[in-house]
Amino acid sequence: MQVKGVRLYAKDDIRLEEFELPEIKDDEILVKVMSDSICMSTWKMVKQGADHKRVPADVADHPIIIGHEFAGDIVKVGKKWQDKFKPGQKFAQQPAIPGQAESPGYSYTECGGAATYCIFPNDIIEAGCLWTHEGDSYFESSVAEPMCCVICGYKTNYHVKDRYEHVMGTKAGGSIAILGGCGPMGLGAVSYALAIENKPAKVIVTDIDDAKLARANEVISVEEAKEKGVELIYVNTAKMDDPVDGLKALSVDGKGFDDVFVYVPARPVAELGNKILGYDGCMNLFAGPTDSEFSADVNLYDCHYNATKILGSTGGSIDDMKEAIDRAARKEIKPAVMITHVGGIDSIVDTTMNLPNIPGGKKLSYLHINMPMTAISDLRSLAKDDSFFNELADICDRHNGLWSAEAEKALLTHYGVE
Repeated sequence: MQVKGVRLYAKDDIRLEEFELPEIKDDEILVKVMSDSICMSTWKMVKQGADHKRVPADVADHPIIIGHEFAGDIVKVGKKWQDKFKPGQKFAQQPAIPGQAESPGYSYTECGGAATYCIFPNDIIEAGCLWTHEGDSYFESSVAEPMCCVICGYKTNYHVKDRYEHVMGTKAGGSIAILGGCGPMGLGAVSYALAIENKPAKVIVTDIDDAKLARANEVISVEEAKEKGVELIYVNTAKMDDPVDGLKALSVDGKGFDDVFVYVPARPVAELGNKILGYDGCMNLFAGPTDSEFSADVNLYDCHYNATKILGSTGGSIDDMKEAIDRAARKEIKPAVMITHVGGIDSIVDTTMNLPNIPGGKKLSYLHINMPMTAISDLRSLAKDDSFFNELADICDRHNGLWSAEAEKALLTHYGVE
């Protein structure tokens, strides 16, 4: 069948084009991709081309479909999988395949999210990385991938009981600091902190931009957190005389933080995170640096005598992904806080190539429509050519300026996408 999609050929060379997918094999599944959110990891891959560890060396001759945060509908199922999957079911997928480097959106000529249709090969299905769900939207499954990374970060942190026993997860009733936390991933982390069973007593979220802090409080308010039993505080550290003492004073009993997440790969932020740890505190460098020599000064005295710990986490497991989708379906978390822009398939190339220069959070694309990548707050600007966008903006306004299942349904209906 003829499909349209964005494929990688080389460094800084991605193209929106039409190409043919073959008939599926007995152990494959054909899907219709409905939504794909554009990840900074894809931008990094495009900058590296064939030098990227997940990209095939012969990509120039056999281009791969980009995009790994995608969801949609199952269209056709090979004989091997017909007892488990049925046409018409919504699918979700985990791009980090256990035991292999190959991944959708990085490695496959026929499997990626930036295409109208794609084919899941047997190795992905065998690994349990494709499953169905009953959610009321596609976009929540698209951003479940970044949300599952957030969940993994929370589960990766640990504390010590009786010296030798590691207790996994953030500390119940403790203090969490999310540094640089007003971006899409940071807001996901705030949302998750309010949903977990071992809730902290306090969550402190920092940034150096008042506008970003204000938006964060709009989409996840201090009042909402209080209703869920958590004291949430947004702080501009650029306005603090002494960020270390100032942040420590905000922790439970002023003793420092039990869990610190660094969401900006900057040396000063990492060093700040290390300095505000309390006894048995755990710091997670969540933001992935691009510099392989990235380093920072850390206090090894505290590591020895105050039992502080430093680690990093990346990606997530299949269980994390399923948890993200399940919690979103039960409205326990708000993955929509990550999304600030929406566009069509025709916007993917430019958006991907310029991703670091586009302000805001996640950029969500719908594969079966043409639409410029537009900030949700700017949707009314499209109404001069199509009055529908006033209606769409009204829907978003009803949802506190966030994207929603209602907005998604209205958009797809307007463009006649079934």
